[in-house]
Amino acid sequence: MNQGAKVKVHYTGTLNDGKIFDSSEGKEPLEFTIGNNQVIKGFEDGIKGMKVNEEKTIKIKANEAYGERDERMVVSVPRDKFPPEAQAGGMLILKGPNGEKLPAVIKEVKGDAVIIDMNHPLAGKELNFKVKVIGIS
Repeated sequence: MNQGAKVKVHYTGTLNDGKIFDSSEGKEPLEFTIGNNQVIKGFEDGIKGMKVNEEKTIKIKANEAYGERDERMVVSVPRDKFPPEAQAGGMLILKGPNGEKLPAVIKEVKGDAVIIDMNHPLAGKELNFKVKVIGIS
């Protein structure tokens, strides 16, 4: 499979405990172009040598998926920056310096501060993908 090849795959992503975190089951297959950084590195590397209708399981270490957790990404923000209904477990979408969307989770609401975690929810986790290549063009 060469740089620039368009690939279509069906996949199911699980954590090491077997919990499914994402799947194309019942949806359109995932389509991406090799070399365009549209999927995580470990996923693309695992797909590269496959052929149409081939199935396999790819195990991706955290550093080739969403990286290790970075405790510097857990920050305290003044409570008055949030709506009154904000509570632990809530999800936020923050805007990055270049307008990119950055997901964050409210870890804790305490007094006049809200503790948010801007690490990707899958940071620090090994990921397992069962994949089947549907098409290559």
